[in-house]
Amino acid sequence: MANASSGAGVHDDCNLRFVELKSKRLHRFITYKLENQKEIVVENIGERTATYEDFVSKLPENDCRFAVYDFDFFTAEDVPKSRIFYIFWSPDTAKVRSKMLYASSNEKFKRMLDGIQVEMQATDPSEISIDEIKDRAR
Repeated sequence: MANASSGAGVHDDCNLRFVELKSKRLHRFITYKLENQKEIVVENIGERTATYEDFVSKLPENDCRFAVYDFDFFTAEDVPKSRIFYIFWSPDTAKVRSKMLYASSNEKFKRMLDGIQVEMQATDPSEISIDEIKDRAR
């Protein structure tokens, strides 16, 4: 499926893995990258036992990525809950061309992943700290 904005396609595996995370709860996180400026593909899949630190370590310091993270938490009433986060990682240190390519594909790709509950865009690690995730989950 080609993205009209950037011309980038989306590999079928992207949505398949997302459905596994959302419905079957097989994965903790997924990172996606734009390969050869032509197609969005799955880059990393975190096992259900993976930590938030494992997830953050998969985001490159100097390049953009799309990611989803399934965050489990307890409400104030001690009820277990889960929120699926969509994170558009676009660090300040990324090349301008990369930022532009990812930004032009972001909206359509995000809409394709049906079931996202919280959206975030981050330009440095402090914007996706575990405390920030906890605040946004509630």
